[in-house]
Amino acid sequence: MPGRKRVFMPMTRVTSLDAAAVITTGLLNLRRFQQRPTEHLALAELLDRPVTITTPDGAVEATVEDLAVNVSRRIWSVTKVFCRKADPTPARRLSLRRRPGETLLVSVESVSGLDSQAGEQDASLLVAAYEDLRVADLAEAIHDLTPQRRAAVAAALDDERLADVLEELSEDDQVEILSGLDTERAADVLEAMEPDDAADLLAELPEEQQEFLLARMEPDEAAPLRRLLSYAEDTAGGLMTTEPIILGPDAPIAEALALVRQESVPTTLATTVFVCRPPLETPTGRYLGIVHIQRLLREPPHSAVGLSLDRVEPLLPTASVDEVHRHLATYDLVAAPVVDEDGHLVGAVTVDDVLDHILPEDWRDEDEDEDDDEDQARDVSADGEAAMED
Repeated sequence: MPGRKRVFMPMTRVTSLDAAAVITTGLLNLRRFQQRPTEHLALAELLDRPVTITTPDGAVEATVEDLAVNVSRRIWSVTKVFCRKADPTPARRLSLRRRPGETLLVSVESVSGLDSQAGEQDASLLVAAYEDLRVADLAEAIHDLTPQRRAAVAAALDDERLADVLEELSEDDQVEILSGLDTERAADVLEAMEPDDAADLLAELPEEQQEFLLARMEPDEAAPLRRLLSYAEDTAGGLMTTEPIILGPDAPIAEALALVRQESVPTTLATTVFVCRPPLETPTGRYLGIVHIQRLLREPPHSAVGLSLDRVEPLLPTASVDEVHRHLATYDLVAAPVVDEDGHLVGAVTVDDVLDHILPEDWRDEDEDEDDDEDQARDVSADGEAAMED
């Protein structure tokens, strides 16, 4: 449902299933779906699940790649399972498009293992099914998985994608996933995260583990995180990112526009260019001012950014959260500069950083908390209504 909320949908009211939507009749209960122990999520749990197929020639080990669902008298049922025989040489598997092994489409009655908890289970097909999800939606889907399945998905995601997902997850999920990675990969994922998010995650770990991971990161990647960890959590220094867009005053506006256009730049940081004297990496030379993207769009591309400065007063790293709120509101800013006592830019605080701080720690799980206060029972009609994954 809109708002990344999974809901319970009685199967007898479903009239159509397709890749884009589930069509249903009647009223819909918007209470968040809570999985029962006897229910299995068709995509999240069953894709890549190892099973055994009974054939006339004996038992065959395989993995699930798809399910066929059919309806009879308003009852939807899994009727067939599309499987791939186990690959005797897994080292040769090159990609999802060239998965080795014979495929079989068999009746569900001949398959055993669908209703039992898998041991080691790959997640490559599940990750492929989630490929088109926005990061926030993928994070929500991962949050709803079991810890074992979350770990498998984390292992199947590349470092950049996993870093993006971690930034959208709750602190408990972040710590659980990061702790399940080997040390070298955990360090790589931290390097791929936004510095402020990576520092916040490290702050949730014991100091010994923090230092252990920082020591395995590239020195130039670890240095900003060490600086961020030195500030109190409820200050501008604790909220800021150390990687805003920074240019010298003589840089052309065309260069500024090229930088904010980059897909990797977060939306909130793409609204503002910070102008400083060299060096142009935090901590920079003397902070001069900011240029808003709207101003950049109104000026000639060859003009220098220094000619369009808005000389917004910066914050100190020790500024309280209340001071940051007032500063952003007073100057109508999406991102505010943070400087040290010598006037060097050390970072920027963005609106989303502030919102994350002022919202309750469990705001991502708010729907679940509300549902815990309600009766969790779900009525199942006499003619049989089975739960399904939305």
